[in-house]
Amino acid sequence: MFIIGELINGMYKSVAQAIQAKDAAFIKKLAHDQLAAGADALDLNTGPASKDQVSDLAWLVQTVQAAVSAPLCLDSTKSAAIEAGLKVCQNPSFINSTTADDEKMDLYFPMAKQFHAGLIALTIDKKGIPQDKDRRLELAAYILDAASRHAFPIQDLYLDPILMPINVAQNQLFAILEVIKDFKMLVSPAPKTVLGLSNISQGSSDRHLVNRTFCVMAQAYGLDAAILDPLDAALMEALIAGEVVLNKAIYCDSFVTAYKKSKRSC
Repeated sequence: MFIIGELINGMYKSVAQAIQAKDAAFIKKLAHDQLAAGADALDLNTGPASKDQVSDLAWLVQTVQAAVSAPLCLDSTKSAAIEAGLKVCQNPSFINSTTADDEKMDLYFPMAKQFHAGLIALTIDKKGIPQDKDRRLELAAYILDAASRHAFPIQDLYLDPILMPINVAQNQLFAILEVIKDFKMLVSPAPKTVLGLSNISQGSSDRHLVNRTFCVMAQAYGLDAAILDPLDAALMEALIAGEVVLNKAIYCDSFVTAYKKSKRSC
């Protein structure tokens, strides 16, 4: 599974303070730590406390890519901030994210093409978060049609079915697992799938256990990528075990160590 580290996010007080103080050493260490723990890419989000998301996201991109060469996922609700980050990004990049609304897709598909970036598309529109699998599929099909109209390469598109907190939407979670698999049947080549994993455990008393359990289940349903906390060692080891059980990694008695070594050598 492609792991996108979630921790460089201004929603965390320490990160927000580092962004405000332009503490490059703090951000660089957080980037290094996530990659060392097994992340393949890094999500960058200035958070709501940023007074200037445009300049702050550009600074985050420049700071992180000065320290590491990993792909960067630029995460903002402001298109100007995304564009500013893409303009200074020298690493492979992703836009996080568009919705299924025409005005958003007509903005972000061309932007992603212009900067040769991947694009995460949320199966949500102005009507709100879907309450069932059929609506998620309908929105996914609409996104794929827009990708076709914009001649956007499907291999660079990630569909996000919108993971809801277990304490308010427990009855939706199995349908989300099923729709991960169903997305793959909408078009050939199949689009990739991604989840913001931490959403499921918001408000839960044992967030790590809930995250870990659902992520391994989603892995079995064909999930391609997840935005998560790679410093959660138990979660990362569970995902490695999942790769072995699904025959995506070769078993040996020290398979966790072997898998981590193989990732570091890539």
